[in-house]
This record gives sequence, structure tokens and C-alpha cells, in this order.
Amino acid sequence: MEFFSGIDPQWREDIEASYFSLDCSYKEFIEKGNFIPKRSNIFNAFKTLPKSSMRYILFGQDPYPRVESATGYAFIDGAVKRIFSATGLDKSVNRATSLRNFVKMALVAEGRLDTRNLSQDAIAKMDRSGFIDTIEELRQNFETEGVLLLNSALIFEDKKASAYHARQWYPFINTLLHRIDKDVKLILFGSIARNIRQIPSACRFHQICLEHPYNHTFVLNPDAHALFAPMRLLHKRDRYFNEYQ
Repeated sequence: MEFFSGIDPQWREDIEASYFSLDCSYKEFIEKGNFIPKRSNIFNAFKTLPKSSMRYILFGQDPYPRVESATGYAFIDGAVKRIFSATGLDKSVNRATSLRNFVKMALVAEGRLDTRNLSQDAIAKMDRSGFIDTIEELRQNFETEGVLLLNSALIFEDKKASAYHARQWYPFINTLLHRIDKDVKLILFGSIARNIRQIPSACRFHQICLEHPYNHTFVLNPDAHALFAPMRLLHKRDRYFNEYQ
């Protein structure tokens, strides 16, 4: 099947077993129905981060509801190219609420942005010489830190169907987690991802529950600061973890 193509060899058996645990009628929909992202991109998260390098699984909600934005990675908006501009955050980041709040949270967590002034002007005045430039670098930094960027539902049909699709992926997630034999942490963004706690295999793992970043409160959440500040996700690395790309 085209969506298995390119999966890292360390993940191949796990993804096939997890996929075939889905309901038969739902598998038929995945193989023939209309949704976002492209079928070939559904399992992208398993193509660039080997299983042996994984330390976290970040569960978002579902793919962005736009073809150009849905990349097959949770939280990585394909419509965004550059993160910063001369006036602060790039316009494309400002339009992507979740990403905008995540970047601001990371800046606050590192003490680079004062919570009393989260404005574009404040960001523009920062020394950003050591910061990453692109959304692709952000994805690479997540993976360098061992974060698997996976949504609760790996496809998007329409807003009304989001909760339905998330439930349909429970068997996939349950099988996947059952086959992980290392100590990883689950990062659960928002109410839909938080329901993953009900999946039997999830109880074996430490879980970090946060509001979804589209909520402005995420910017000031001390638990998010404690988790992400040490990762320094907005900083350039000497070399990227791209051995498998």
C-alpha cells in the first residue's frame, strides 16, 4: 500500500500490525475515501524518526484542515515556511494559531519574552541570531529531541467528524503502544488527545496532559514551560538528526 512506503524499517512491522488492527470498514475508507492529508503522507511521522530514537510521543488532535498545511506530522504546518520576520513572527505563523502560541510559549519558557508583552514588536526586538528560520528546522529539532509528532486521528474529513475519526484510530494507537518496549512519555494536547488515557496500552506510560496550543493559556502554562524549555526547539543545532531522511 502506498502509505506504507518510506516507513523506517524499525517501525515497519509495528505500523502494519497497528494498521491492520483497525476496523475493516474504516480501513476501506482510508484506502478509498476522501480526506486530508494525502494517503502517501499519513504515516510520515514514522519515516523520519526511528523507533530507537523516540523519547516522547506528542499526540495532537488531527491534521490541519487544509491540503497545503497537512503534512502528516502533528503540529507542523506545511503552509508555513519561515517562522520569524523583521516584524516579529511571520504572517503565516500568526495565521496558524496553535503554532503561534507554541512559539510564544517557547520564548516565554526560555525567558526571552516577557509575559506582560507578547506583541509582535517585542518579538521583533529580540536577538534571534541563534534561532531557527523554518518550519522544517522546527520539525527536525522536535525529532532531535526524540519527539514523535503524531495526531490522535491521522486523517481529517471535516470538523464534525473529528471525534469520530479519533475513536476509529484507538485500535491503531493501542496496538502501537503495546508494541513499544521502552520508556517513553506521552504528551497529550487537548481534550481529544486526552482521551488516549482510556486506551489500555496507554496506562503503561507517563502522561503529560496540556491544553491544546490553540488556547492562549498554553503560552503561560508552567507545565509546558518545564517540558519544552530544556528542548530549546527554536535554536539552531550544530547538526541535525537527518541520518534517516
